[in-house]
Amino acid sequence: MDIDSFLKPFQRFGVHLGLERIQRLLADLGNPHHVPILHVTGTNGKGSVCAYLSAVLTEAGYRVGRYTSPHLVDWNERICLNEQPISTDALAELLLQVKAAIPEDCEDSPTQFEVITAAAWLYFAQQQVDIAVMEVGLGGRLDATNVSDYPLVSIITSLSREHWQNLGPTLADIAREKAGILKPACPAVIGQLPPEAKAVVEQRITELECPTVWVKSAIELPPLTPQCMGEESQSPPELGDLGGEKELLIHPSLTKGKFPKNWAEYEGIQYPLPLLGEIQLSNSAIAIATLQILRSQGWEIPDEAIQKGMAKTQWLGRLQWTTWRNHRLLIDGAHNPAAAKALRQYVDTLNTPVTWVMGILSTKDHADIFDALLRSGDRLYLVPVPDHSSADPNALAILAQNVCPELADCRTYPQLEQGLEAATSNPAETSQRLIVLCGSLYLIGHFLKNSVEKSA
Repeated sequence: MDIDSFLKPFQRFGVHLGLERIQRLLADLGNPHHVPILHVTGTNGKGSVCAYLSAVLTEAGYRVGRYTSPHLVDWNERICLNEQPISTDALAELLLQVKAAIPEDCEDSPTQFEVITAAAWLYFAQQQVDIAVMEVGLGGRLDATNVSDYPLVSIITSLSREHWQNLGPTLADIAREKAGILKPACPAVIGQLPPEAKAVVEQRITELECPTVWVKSAIELPPLTPQCMGEESQSPPELGDLGGEKELLIHPSLTKGKFPKNWAEYEGIQYPLPLLGEIQLSNSAIAIATLQILRSQGWEIPDEAIQKGMAKTQWLGRLQWTTWRNHRLLIDGAHNPAAAKALRQYVDTLNTPVTWVMGILSTKDHADIFDALLRSGDRLYLVPVPDHSSADPNALAILAQNVCPELADCRTYPQLEQGLEAATSNPAETSQRLIVLCGSLYLIGHFLKNSVEKSA
């Protein structure tokens, strides 16, 4: 079965928030959603937090389901069991079961997201998972994932102004929708929020009497140097090399309080940070705080499992280094102003002139994204986002030059490949500049899919 072709007819129902359809569908499927869950919402950081939690709980020996969205390349990415995407055959069989539960004369058909969400619930029930890490698709209160009355922990990673067309025009409106995942007396873990959003969430927490952890960022630990291990020691291992138990579980007493590259500490727990960017000090702390609550509930999650699980965490398309035609490339979704600020923060640490290759959806806050990213001397090559409601590159070019008149260059191209070719056309200059592809997760997905197909 071609999964895209199967799901495409449901796309015509668009974004239609509400719980009635998913509740009816799940009831007809035998209510498979009654599994222990961690429920994660927020504007940014949801995927990273889900990835950390899934990796650590898998390392701790549990049977772990993970549901995230959107996918970058294939629908299979959305539904994972112990870090492994569901097979196409298994997903096809689940979708057939879901479709069979929908009456042919149904006047209020489930949306595409509700169908794939129901398939995830069904898969996790059939696989008898110990725990499911569920990422909200849009908002929270009326999202198809919000059908559990007793989540183990409800998590809000961050809040900023996005999807206001569906969630409401103000940050308070958006916060109210996100806080809809909170349940009476169920523990909550909350990241750092703007004051307007925090006030709304605090009020809801008080009303529901949720035991709450308000998370501050983890502390970045000082890097290990050869001198810490004595003059005869070799250079410290990079994070990706920390697979061996002796390398991974380095006690600070042996290293004079220093650590391999990219380690952090939150509430006395020290762990490696494989995902890039300062924002991961916050995202990882949210994950650790959640794991500590699970420990208090009786889940066995030793420090060793936390360290190994965190070290193994992967999350594609977010501050990810890759290559294109032998040119080094940084890719990142950066699809809203907050994510764009996090990307620029990381880029600034590299102290290198930047060439941006960007495509943005029509529904995004284009000016705020440009304001967060663009600086004097940058080059900007704009492209459309294929197969989605893309902003017009020519209109974006005019806006970008108004936002940052000191751009060294600003051009548009009809296809992504042409934009990348322009960005890499001068080898001498390319070696001196950082090339960043960003602006849309769908654009990143298109890039990754075509890169895989051409290398196959």
